Amino acid sequence: MLRNIRFTLQYDGTNYHGWQIQPNAVTIQEILESTIGRVVSHPVRITGAGRTDAGVHARGQVASFRTESSIPPEKLKRALNGLLPDDIKVLEITEADPGFDARRSAQGKIYRYFILNSPEPSPWLHRYSWHFPSPLDCEAMQTAAGHLVGKREYSSFQASDGNTRSSVRKIEFFTVKPQRSIITFGVKADGFLKHMVRCMVGTLVEVGRGRFSPGKIEEILSAQDRTQAGPNAPARGLFLWKVVY
Repeated sequence: MLRNIRFTLQYDGTNYHGWQIQPNAVTIQEILESTIGRVVSHPVRITGAGRTDAGVHARGQVASFRTESSIPPEKLKRALNGLLPDDIKVLEITEADPGFDARRSAQGKIYRYFILNSPEPSPWLHRYSWHFPSPLDCEAMQTAAGHLVGKREYSSFQASDGNTRSSVRKIEFFTVKPQRSIITFGVKADGFLKHMVRCMVGTLVEVGRGRFSPGKIEEILSAQDRTQAGPNAPARGLFLWKVVY
């Protein structure tokens, strides 16, 4: 009997060229498919809820695959974690309904982005945050982030080579929370365009450093032109935090 397996995993994306399999580059999907195939003794194709970019991390990525293997979920998890590299680990495995698909069944995703806003860099946080030494106005960034909330056309915040049929998405919340030297950006939406979170964070930083006013966000949204927004924030500060079903 063909079983549908759902699993939640975490990974450090530093050493990988993103989630999706691609030629001549090591990816998360490639490592997982190879390892799962060894355990279940047949080739598998996994579907991830989000196709994270090169260098982006995940705290709560969800994926699914189908298998003829009868290995119980808990035993399957132990076997996979024993074979996977230290920077990719499975948190939970369950049997899902036949119709479950990690990507298509998702109702939304939450991303978090971390900035180390201090004069000196940290060797401990280098892989997981953007070190920004100049002061940032978090109140202005939060005001600006409020303009991004809602159902809007976000083509100004997607990669120039993005090929989605529609750039309309619905952002439920976008928060900017400083705590000591760490600024945490949190955003939940029904879906995200290529580089969308990194572009939005990079644009909010332009507000925080005084180069854009908070109201500039409305102008950028209306322009529907990527060149009007700020630069992409570095990939290393971004985490796929949670997938909502």
